[in-house]
Amino acid sequence: MTSLLVIIVLVLLAVAIWQLTKIFDLTQVGAKRDDSQIANDKDNNVNGYLMYAFLVFIYLTTIYCVVEFGHFPLMSNSASVHGADVDNLMWISMILIFVVQTITQALLHYFSFKYRGREGQKALYFADNDRLEFIWTIIPVIVLAGLILYGLYAWTNIMFVDEDEDVIVVELYAKQFSWEARYSGEDNVLGKANVRYIEGVNTLGVDVTDPNAQDDKVVNELHLPIGKKVVFKMRSQDVLHSAYMPHFRAQMNCVPGMVTQFAFTPNKTTAEMRQTPEMVEKVAAINEIRAKKSIELAKKGEPGLDPYTFDFLLLCNKICGASHYNMQMKIVVESEEDYKKWLSEKPTLVSAVKAEKEPKAEEGAPAPADSAKVAVDTAKVVAAK
Repeated sequence: MTSLLVIIVLVLLAVAIWQLTKIFDLTQVGAKRDDSQIANDKDNNVNGYLMYAFLVFIYLTTIYCVVEFGHFPLMSNSASVHGADVDNLMWISMILIFVVQTITQALLHYFSFKYRGREGQKALYFADNDRLEFIWTIIPVIVLAGLILYGLYAWTNIMFVDEDEDVIVVELYAKQFSWEARYSGEDNVLGKANVRYIEGVNTLGVDVTDPNAQDDKVVNELHLPIGKKVVFKMRSQDVLHSAYMPHFRAQMNCVPGMVTQFAFTPNKTTAEMRQTPEMVEKVAAINEIRAKKSIELAKKGEPGLDPYTFDFLLLCNKICGASHYNMQMKIVVESEEDYKKWLSEKPTLVSAVKAEKEPKAEEGAPAPADSAKVAVDTAKVVAAK
């Protein structure tokens, strides 16, 4: 009802403004004014100065944004070996865009003012100019070719995995709205999987009869050893997802019916990232906001918010449904010793499936007696008689 009243008020206000403009037009009847609809020198001068004012506005806005928001937190704190190449490519692109935008906007507004319309002035037309066309064609070609070649070089280094290289193979399994990870175990080979095998604790559809699946381990939290290359095999159970790990500069789509791949080497542990000046400042700012919010909640008798602690996260970068925003998995980067200890404590998927299928004794029911022992005891009783 409130929305309807607001709409009605806005409509009535628009009608009132329209009526006022009509009344103003009626009051101007008989007054001298220029209705020719043709711009004169005064109009052109005003428009020229307005363009200069708009140019100043663009530059002031750019300077303000750089000063106020120019720390670029996701362009200085990468946690993977290839992250530096990605950040360098982004910096080069932004600097080129900034320089080109500054020069072109200045020339655009300058020439618009210099060659504004004047009475009696005729425009001079050039049918063509080979030299100018060559210059404004070859320069963008060289710049773009350099960016593309650099990008291909970085992409090749990221995606190339040597068959003889000592890597860790991990599967990332996406579904609405959660992630699961499967480690390949001692053999470093993932067992076969198919959605037809999904049942009970086997939520990834792993073929438990496959020899390569016997040591696979499924977890809900991702642990990675520092300095060790990790190859991710990615699958999706339902819709298109995108595995996005921003601090590792890694993103790859998870497509139903196919396996995609991405690899990187972590070079900073979770503890080290938490101690960086940028992250310390960020966490402090977030906790300050949470503290203020907790005071407001306390006044309402509601529990306050827990302090924020930084963790690497695996996110979904596709709008995959209503709970897309909550599709996250914690990533812990630690020493290789801690990683091996953590992984050794996790049960294999095969053992979990077997445990699920074993019959469970009803609570409170007596344990089944050993038949051989019962027979011996009965014989003793008969002999005693």
